[in-house]
Amino acid sequence: MTHGSGRADPHCAIAAALDVVGDTWTLLIVRDIARGVRRFDGLRAELGVSRKVLAERLKALVADGVLTREPYQERPVRHEYLLTPRGRALLPVLVGLQDWGDGWVLGDGTTTATAGPGSEEAARVRELTGTRLPGLRLPGAAGLVDPVSDRQPFTVLYCFPGAYARPESYPPGWSAIPGAPGCTLESCTFRDRLAEFTAASAAVVGVSTQRPDEQAEFAAKERLGFPLLSDDGAALSAALRLPVFRTGGAVRLKRLTLVLDADRTVRAALYPVTDIAASVGAALTAVRDAAS
Repeated sequence: MTHGSGRADPHCAIAAALDVVGDTWTLLIVRDIARGVRRFDGLRAELGVSRKVLAERLKALVADGVLTREPYQERPVRHEYLLTPRGRALLPVLVGLQDWGDGWVLGDGTTTATAGPGSEEAARVRELTGTRLPGLRLPGAAGLVDPVSDRQPFTVLYCFPGAYARPESYPPGWSAIPGAPGCTLESCTFRDRLAEFTAASAAVVGVSTQRPDEQAEFAAKERLGFPLLSDDGAALSAALRLPVFRTGGAVRLKRLTLVLDADRTVRAALYPVTDIAASVGAALTAVRDAAS
């Protein structure tokens, strides 16, 4: 462990954490590795940082147990950097910083589950088209699952704030948050049109930050017929820099839809979702366009 802050309070966890990740480049390195940029030259190109600074930060992150250095080529030996469990535990911190930046630096601090179509947040999501989702697995009712289907050429991944089997489970004030209501309608609309997505060679997968047991209870009640996965560890949110908001003591995904191909590349990114029925239809059209 490296501790160079000279902090006055040796029991302060904030100071201890900043000893490891308090440098700007350090968190940006973790951000990009979570996005799948794992090799030195790729990181340097993404960050625009000098070789010396990058090498020093990577060495420190390995020493602090945030990253592990693994060979990917034998002759000559070359390495890539992967997040350790300790490093993956930083992902909710990154997502929280992004939420704060979206809300209080780029926005006015209003709690909202959506964004304006001309906002920087909406532009960031739409620019995901052509991005490749790194390999990851999310918790679901059947255990850890890859959100990208290996059975269909396309996957429609719809992200939603939260849906519950019992109305009393919703956080207080949920219906007053712009963009939050409508999760049940969205899931049931995908359910009702599932045969059309199957015929178009697409799997449907829903993702929220709820616990898998909450998702399973909701899926059973509504007889969804497709999996719901949990991004409670922020692996998907961090990998694609997805927009989130906080309410009821939890970070929640804003409503958006991605169409991915079997190579894990985003072929369409729909955001903001303001008309649920129309957005489901737009996702089906995007699948058909990608297949043609």
